[in-house]
Amino acid sequence: MAGKTAKPAAAKPAPTPEPEVTGAGEATTSEARSRFNAALDEAKAGAAALRDETRQKATAYADDAKARGEDWAAEAKVKAGELATEGKNKAGEALGNLSRVVEENAAAIDEKLGEKYGDYARSASRSMQNTANTLQEKSVEELGENAREYVRQNPGKSVGIAVVVGYLLSRLFRR
Repeated sequence: MAGKTAKPAAAKPAPTPEPEVTGAGEATTSEARSRFNAALDEAKAGAAALRDETRQKATAYADDAKARGEDWAAEAKVKAGELATEGKNKAGEALGNLSRVVEENAAAIDEKLGEKYGDYARSASRSMQNTANTLQEKSVEELGENAREYVRQNPGKSVGIAVVVGYLLSRLFRR
């Protein structure tokens, strides 16, 4: 055994003695638990306060956004009403002007195409003038209600008119 060296045996760690709990240690543990529970309760209260504050701010922002949206909607409604009235007035004027042009040219139509066609032109002129007067006299709301009533009474014609108008508008804006 001369060539072999013996390894020292590994030392086993000595068992650590368990701390003895005495009356003073129990008081320390109890005090630590008390402090931990107090800190936990304080953290919960802080989180609840933060949650409440966040909810209040979110509610305030939502109310502010709602109020702004309502203000913008009211402004848009007023502006749309003004534009609709302006458009109604311009359409009435244009129709009245077209009526006058047709009436002025009715005599020329009589000479070139015959009295029958001149009468058609005068009749069309009167219809356009009546429509122009109606546009000038009625409010946008009344005209809208008249249109709704017409659609209720004549749904088939209304769909046909909508198709034709849609087609003409698409052709107009395609260019």
